[in-house]
Amino acid sequence: MKRPFLFCFCIACLLNFKGNAQGIQQLILTNKNFDSVQVKAIKLLSGFSAGNSYNEVWIRDFNTFIIGSLKAHPKEEVKKMLLMFFKIQGDDGNIVDGVVETTKANVGYNYRHSDLLPGWEAHKNTVETDQESSLVQAVKKYIDVTGDVSILHEEIGGKSVIERIEYALNYIMKDRWSAKYGLVIGATTIDWGDVQPEAGWGVAINQKTKWAIDIYDNAMFAIAIKDFMSFKPKSYKTSKNWNIVAANLKINVRKYLWQPQTNKYLPHLYLDGSPFTKDFDENQILYTGGSICAILAGFNTRVEVLEINRQILAAASKEKYATIGITVYPPYPKEQYPNMAPFNYQNGGDWTWFGGRMTEALLNYNLVNEAYNDLTPMTNRVIAHKGFYEWYNVQTGEPKGSGNFRGEAGVLYDAIRRLKLWATQHQ
Repeated sequence: MKRPFLFCFCIACLLNFKGNAQGIQQLILTNKNFDSVQVKAIKLLSGFSAGNSYNEVWIRDFNTFIIGSLKAHPKEEVKKMLLMFFKIQGDDGNIVDGVVETTKANVGYNYRHSDLLPGWEAHKNTVETDQESSLVQAVKKYIDVTGDVSILHEEIGGKSVIERIEYALNYIMKDRWSAKYGLVIGATTIDWGDVQPEAGWGVAINQKTKWAIDIYDNAMFAIAIKDFMSFKPKSYKTSKNWNIVAANLKINVRKYLWQPQTNKYLPHLYLDGSPFTKDFDENQILYTGGSICAILAGFNTRVEVLEINRQILAAASKEKYATIGITVYPPYPKEQYPNMAPFNYQNGGDWTWFGGRMTEALLNYNLVNEAYNDLTPMTNRVIAHKGFYEWYNVQTGEPKGSGNFRGEAGVLYDAIRRLKLWATQHQ
């Protein structure tokens, strides 16, 4: 008698799920704000610089709007921009943050030159460890959209692009690697941020730098390795077994950074001391952007993904104007982070640039309702403010930073695209 009951119960559940799927599908396909945001995004992506406050083309930004760029430009233009980063690659394999025309290279960076890229300069924010991973991911997106694998065989300075890509990955394992923990290292910053705590020029490593391990750098590296192995020509012989590197990376992330008792990631694992005072409990801070990237890297189970999403939403609910894009919560106190006040910029500002990535992360686990509900406050905000902004103040709702911020436009364009794709597949 039990089997027919269970069978009927399961059929009822399936019918209910189908009904829910049809409901969310209609919400996605009839959301006019989604359509408007995508149109606005493609219009903005006619350019490549990060926004109207920046002259540079940053690889960490470009990686997140390259799919939209391929809608706004011929693939040859996008390909040319990608190849710039390989033309000015460091002798040790490192990849720069940004490239900028020589006539506009007037910020206080330590600029790099290359005979392979005349008329352009480049710079590297050395506190970061995501430039190499970002470029690899951008190449993957370019190939996925265009099908143009010829980019891998382009020869630049005696090396093919595929060789240069692996050269960049090996740079991380040589220069930004902890043999003790088997994880990527970087300077202490706020989550995915690029500014050190101490006052001064916070984007460059100096004598005060405290080296640490965080989830963002390691998640980005894991995604890059997976992308590299997916587009690598079969005939190309790698310098090491990258699948083993990726597998060990996940093991070590789970061992050293994931905290099962609280279902959140450790902000930092320090190699030689923390920059913060001993009475400050940094572990109470929730790192949102890195956690989202960890989900994209496949580091978490479905149950954990739901809990991460719940925790970020709970943190956002404590501030009137916050969305899932809030960077960290609570923010670092001013006395602990002199270079960035609380609720300012990466210290508790709201960045759709990262929050919007949660859509893909949740869809990877078929959490469609959650993806839709997380995304809509951010798209509604774009409509309300009539444009894309770098970040938003969670206490006042005021848009801040660069206007016409292409990172936000690109992430939202792609998040909506992915939701619409799911909806059309479930008609």
